[in-house]
Amino acid sequence: MAAGRGEFFRSLIEGLERKSVQPAPVGQQQGRGRGKPGTAGGRSGPGTGQRRRQREAAPSSVSGNSLSRPDPRAEGNKSHFPHIKTSPSRNNFIERLPHEILVKIFSYLDATSLSYISHVSKLFSELSKDDVIWRGIYMSEFGCRMWNLKPAAPRVDPAEVEGCSTGHWKEKYFRTVNATEMNMWRREMINVRPFTGLPWRTDGFLRELHVSWELTVCDRRGQEVTMKQSKALFFQSSVIVRWSEGRFPKYHHIRDMKLYGVRKETLKTRPGWRSLILKLDMRTRPPRFIDRDKAVKVMHHQPGFIVGVWRVDGSVAFIMVSLHLHRLVERSLLGSPVCPFSEPDDPPHVDNSDPEFGLHGYSLHALLHKPGAEIMSENFGNLSFNTGRIQRGLLEMRVINTTDLFHHRPLSGNITLPWVSGAVEGSVEKCCIMTLTLLDEFQKPFWCLSSPIVITPAERRLSFDYDGEHFVMVLYRTDGRVELKLVWLKEKRQFFLIGFNLFIPVHRVNKRFSSAF
Repeated sequence: MAAGRGEFFRSLIEGLERKSVQPAPVGQQQGRGRGKPGTAGGRSGPGTGQRRRQREAAPSSVSGNSLSRPDPRAEGNKSHFPHIKTSPSRNNFIERLPHEILVKIFSYLDATSLSYISHVSKLFSELSKDDVIWRGIYMSEFGCRMWNLKPAAPRVDPAEVEGCSTGHWKEKYFRTVNATEMNMWRREMINVRPFTGLPWRTDGFLRELHVSWELTVCDRRGQEVTMKQSKALFFQSSVIVRWSEGRFPKYHHIRDMKLYGVRKETLKTRPGWRSLILKLDMRTRPPRFIDRDKAVKVMHHQPGFIVGVWRVDGSVAFIMVSLHLHRLVERSLLGSPVCPFSEPDDPPHVDNSDPEFGLHGYSLHALLHKPGAEIMSENFGNLSFNTGRIQRGLLEMRVINTTDLFHHRPLSGNITLPWVSGAVEGSVEKCCIMTLTLLDEFQKPFWCLSSPIVITPAERRLSFDYDGEHFVMVLYRTDGRVELKLVWLKEKRQFFLIGFNLFIPVHRVNKRFSSAF
C-alpha cells in the first residue's frame, strides 16, 4: 500500500510539471497569416489588447503564470478551511492543490500514515487533523464494537461534536486506542505468581509496550541533563536500571534527580509522554556511604538511587536504580510528568470474630541479588506479627529465628555490587540489592521494597551454634525496617543466614485492617 501511495504522488507531480511547462493560451501571435474569426488580416479587433492585458493580470488557481480564470472551487475551498494560512512554494505543486483534493487524498491513508505525513509541513499538519477523515478511521475500527454495547451505554452522535475544535475525532480515536490497550494488559496481568503475588508477565508487558526509563539530573544552576538507560536487568520481583554512559555533572553540584517511565513514540500512545516515578531532592535527603574500591565510592540515596562517584575528580561514574515490579507498569505509564502514579487504597478488611485478624497467615518472598546474579531467593509462609513485642511503634515479624537451625539458609556467591562506567568495570564489596514482597492472608501485596543493603560486622556474637565471624544487614526505611543476621563459614567460604526479622509500623496495620494495637 505504501508503494502504491508513493507511485500515485509521483505520477501526480510529473503531470503537474508537464502542465506547467506548456505555453499558456494567450491567443494567436501577431504576424502574417490567418487570424481569429472576427478579425481582419490577422490583426486584433478593437479592444483585444485591453482584454488580453486583463486576462494576463488575472490570477491562476494552479500556476502563478497561467492566464486561466480562478477556479470557483478553490474559492469555496478557502471557506471550508479559513483557519489555514499558508504560502505554498512556487515549485511545491502538492501544496498548491485545493485543500479539498488534499483531504480526499488523505482519506485513503491509515492512522500511521496520517501521523507521519503531519510532520511534512504546517499545511499537512492541519489537514491531517480533519474530523471527517478521523471519524471514518474511528468508525472503521471501533464502529463494529459500538453495536455490541449495552443499550444503556452512550452512543456517539456526530451532532454532539458539531462545533468542537478541529482534531476532536483524532483525539477521540487515540483515547479509545489507549483505553482498549490498557484494558487488554490489565486483564492479562490478573494472573499472578503463587509465591510472589506479582503478575506473571510484568517484564514481558514492559518490553511489549516499549517502556524504558530516563533519568533527568538537575544541577544547582538549574541546568538539566536527560539520559536514556544504558541497561535494564530483570529479576523475579525487581528490575535494576543502570546509566553508565553520558556526561554526568559533578556529584556535589547535583540538586535533584527525577526518574521517568517513557514509552517510545508509536501509533497507540501519546508522543513523548513521560510518567514520573521517583524524585530525589539531594538537599533534603542526605546520602549514606556504602563502600569504595580503587576507582569509585558508592553512595545510597533513599529510596533506591545508587550513585558511583569517581575518587579522582568527584564526578559521577554511574547511577543505578532498583525498582520493585509491583505496579511498575502503572507507575511507568499512568503517571504525569509532574506527579507520580498514586496507588488506590484498598478498602479496610473488618472481622470481629478474631481480635488479631490481619496479623497472621502472611507469606514472604525474599530476594538478595546483584546486577547479573542472584545470591538468595526464598519463600516463607505462615508468618505472623508478634503483638507482644511492639517497639517504637513497630510490630515485629520473625521470619527466621536464630535458634531454629532447620530454617537457616546458605547464600550462594559473595555479597558484592558490580558496576560499569563506559568501558571501565569494577566491584564494591559488602553491598547488594534486597527485594522483599510481603503478602497478607489474602495473598495481596502488603509491603514491597527493593533497595541496596550493606553488610557490617556484628557488635556481639549472634549465635553459639556457629564458629565464625558474625555480620548484620540492616535496612532502615520510613515504612519499616529489615534485619538480617549472618555468619561467615570460613571452611565453606560462604555466608549462612541465621536470622531474619521484619518491623512494620503499627499504624499501617491498623489502617489496613481497621484494628487498634
